[in-house]
Amino acid sequence: MDPEWLLERFGDQMFWVSVVIVFIECGLLFPILPGDSLLFSVGLFIHRAEAGEAGIDVPIVTACVILSLAAFLGNVVGYEIGRAIGEPLAQHEGRFIKKKYFDQTHAFFERYGARALVLGRFVPIVRTFVTVVAGMGKMDRRHFFTWSFVGAVLWATGLTLLGYFLGGIEFLQHNIEAAVLVIVFVSVLPMVFEYWRHRGSAKDRDRV
Repeated sequence: MDPEWLLERFGDQMFWVSVVIVFIECGLLFPILPGDSLLFSVGLFIHRAEAGEAGIDVPIVTACVILSLAAFLGNVVGYEIGRAIGEPLAQHEGRFIKKKYFDQTHAFFERYGARALVLGRFVPIVRTFVTVVAGMGKMDRRHFFTWSFVGAVLWATGLTLLGYFLGGIEFLQHNIEAAVLVIVFVSVLPMVFEYWRHRGSAKDRDRV
């Protein structure tokens, strides 16, 4: 799943490969797919193509819309899977689907509620299972669709645009490993913010 290998192997079609991977990771219970780094790389490769180098020749706006839609539709599929067969799945022990993944995601959902559909986008494994857990809990569909759509746009569009705008940095263009570190840093920011906000609220309650 190395982005440079995918680009060399598929050329422009790497974009559509990435769309399929994002959909699968968000909806079909494969938590090991590299969604974060792939989105960032797509943006970076689009910038590379605009500079006249080998990259992905797709308009950045079109890419963001399609990738966000893939992430959202993947979540809808995951939600419906959760409503239909979530309970048996939660007890399953397999290579990709494990009970501990559901337990961790359930705890995350219990802590953050509907916000987990946004924050969970930036947490590996949780990103894959949070919508299934929402379906298992019979979360209201309209409520789910709203929060899931917000999360899909922030995640897919945000990371793709980040790669696109940082694509002008030549070092990152030719050092994807360094770019991945940037992705990891950006991905944890929502959780850091939420942690400090929660900590501040707890301190305020203690003073009362």
